[in-house]
Amino acid sequence: MLYLDSPLLPMGRPRLIGVVNITTDSFSDGGRFLDAGDAVAHARRLRAEGADVIELGPAASHPDSQQVSAEEEMRRLADVIDELVADGIAVSVDSFRSETQRFAVARGAAFLNDIQGFPDPGRYRELAGMNCRLIVMHSVQRTGPATKMLTDAETVWTGIERFFCERLAALQAAGVDRERLVIDPGLGYFIGRTPEPSVMTLSRLRTLKSRFGLPVLVSPSRKSFLRALTGRDLARIGPATLAAELHAARQGVDFIRTHDVAAIGDALTVFKSLDEHKGRP
Repeated sequence: MLYLDSPLLPMGRPRLIGVVNITTDSFSDGGRFLDAGDAVAHARRLRAEGADVIELGPAASHPDSQQVSAEEEMRRLADVIDELVADGIAVSVDSFRSETQRFAVARGAAFLNDIQGFPDPGRYRELAGMNCRLIVMHSVQRTGPATKMLTDAETVWTGIERFFCERLAALQAAGVDRERLVIDPGLGYFIGRTPEPSVMTLSRLRTLKSRFGLPVLVSPSRKSFLRALTGRDLARIGPATLAAELHAARQGVDFIRTHDVAAIGDALTVFKSLDEHKGRP
């Protein structure tokens, strides 16, 4: 079992989570990696580019996504997760379905990423007995995929703080070790249809980390708010994604979930080299 108990790499570098969508309709790459062989090959490529964790998504979660049953999620995951775990790769599985989560942990997943933030208190004892880490994500809709909800930025921030206060306390009271928890405030449609809530949340990541004292994960990669801010389509959103990811790294986040591992990995390498030369004549 690969259990990543240290939230940061040396020199404060965040861990990089490479995204592999095993779906027909993911907004960025739907259908490209639905075949298990293609998914495994892409995951290995991301790992070679510097991903510390590979996250497998068996169902899309954007506002126009199709509902996928737990049985179909597990079918999509089975061959892929087995290959990656056998390779010694730390795997995260992105699903809010309890059956899929159990399946993933039984197959050796090191992380469970729940966009609903593990909402069912009846499962907390079960989660406490698992040996993976839990990525507790906030979203304004609370259940199901993202929606195109109009929200106020300050109200969203208040909701983020309240959500984590309540959800983290409940999980820990049920016996989930604090060291296993990672928090994700959500971005893009998960917190509103306009860019302002996402921009404000990114600007306050250091505050979020200080407030809760837990590892923070963010995923601005190719998100709707970046496309709205820049007017760029998906094919040209790479530079905006990288800017947001570098800002998050400078804010001290512990995990960056991304589609383009090589870009942020190279940028962090350059930043590290520049930092090491500060003050030298």
